Amino acid sequence: MDRMFRVLGFWTGIFAVMFYLGEMEETSLLFFAQTVFFVFLSYLKLSERMYIYIFGAYLTVFFVGFTYWTTFMMVPGQGGH
Repeated sequence: MDRMFRVLGFWTGIFAVMFYLGEMEETSLLFFAQTVFFVFLSYLKLSERMYIYIFGAYLTVFFVGFTYWTTFMMVPGQGGH
C-alpha cells in the first residue's frame, strides 16, 4: 500500500508540473503540497488499514472542498475565458 501512495505522489507531481507550465501557479502549489503529503506518508510504513483510512479522509476532504467551490465560489454561466 505504501507503493500506491508513492504512485499518487508521482502523478500529483506530474500534474503540478503541468499546471506550473500552464501558468496556473496556485493550482500547481496545491498539487506540489499533495505530492509532498503522499510521498511523506508512503515512507511511514503504516498498516494497510491505516493507509485506507487516510485515503478515505483525503477523499472526504477533497469532495467537501470541491462541492463547496463549485457551489459557492464558481460564477454560473462564465465558462471558458
